[in-house]
Amino acid sequence: MRSKAPSTANLLDELQATLAHGTVARRVETLRRVTDLFLDGGTDYTPDQITLFDDVFGCLVENIEANAKALLAQRLAPVTAPPRIIRHLAFEDRIEIAAPVLSQSEQLDDATLIANARTKGQSHMMAISTRKTLSNAVTDVLVELGNEQVLQSTVENPGAEFSDNGYSVLARRAEANDRLADALGRRSIPRAQYLKLIAVASAAVRARLEAANPQAAVEVTTAVRQATRLARSASAASRQTNIAHGLVRSMFEEGRINATQVHNFAQQRKFDETNQAIACLANTSVEIAEAMMVESRDEGVLILAKICGLPWATVKEIIEMRDEAAAIKSGDLTECRLTYERLRVSTAQQVLRFHRMQQSSAAAPPAA
Repeated sequence: MRSKAPSTANLLDELQATLAHGTVARRVETLRRVTDLFLDGGTDYTPDQITLFDDVFGCLVENIEANAKALLAQRLAPVTAPPRIIRHLAFEDRIEIAAPVLSQSEQLDDATLIANARTKGQSHMMAISTRKTLSNAVTDVLVELGNEQVLQSTVENPGAEFSDNGYSVLARRAEANDRLADALGRRSIPRAQYLKLIAVASAAVRARLEAANPQAAVEVTTAVRQATRLARSASAASRQTNIAHGLVRSMFEEGRINATQVHNFAQQRKFDETNQAIACLANTSVEIAEAMMVESRDEGVLILAKICGLPWATVKEIIEMRDEAAAIKSGDLTECRLTYERLRVSTAQQVLRFHRMQQSSAAAPPAA
């Protein structure tokens, strides 16, 4: 059974004597008793009392052995401890002292963790990588500076979040690291980020992602095809695509693009021609039309088709063409038809305006 902690008055008298002329052993014993007193108080301390404990801990940890500091770190890491001593312990060079605090203490904010990762070594980053949760600001630094062990630990941490840039860096670093690619394949990645990850991954990493998660092989293939189309800008478009777009634009200006022509393009599986024809009829950019066309859901196709006034037979042909091109499977076509018949032109136009606003925001240069 745990003994009752000494009274505050007696302990402060002892502290004063210890700091004045106590031995290292006496300082360590006083540190243990102060820690007991703090932990016995739970969360009942006032801010002034917390500050006092912080001052006391700061004085006692000077010139004591590493084992005593490591024990202090282990005891304070899981609780809401005085902030300055926690930071002091986190930035200790000896990893046996810093690790308990870096891996457990909720007193450390992102800025402190990032500063620690940038100024300390791989062992400190390894400890950080095992925290219960990690923001993408912290993981950005870990994937940038961490060695293979740190990367593996971070990717395998289910509480870690990654930014788009973080996934891009991981994709590059996974090219020569099968274990890292396997760990990436096992993560539950938001679809939008997954598409971007696949877009920058090498063919070898894509293959490893499939091998790591065989049941998602179809998803990987779909993501590759969608990402390839979504990532293609006007400047990077193939010569054949540019020719097709130009030809259809000329036909539209001559009044030769209508619902019948769109049906013919879709029936012949001419994706670029169909896409440009729909863009012309909907009075939108080919980039917006293409992005909406290759969405995994069918709403994008239905929105554009409704604005263009296309009959259901043509819409069905477009969906089937899109499914073949992107290797995806649409939902129930009967339900799609009912949705299309209920969809109002005004609603479709509102959705299209939203897509235009998104494209404008993405293309706008950053404010000075």
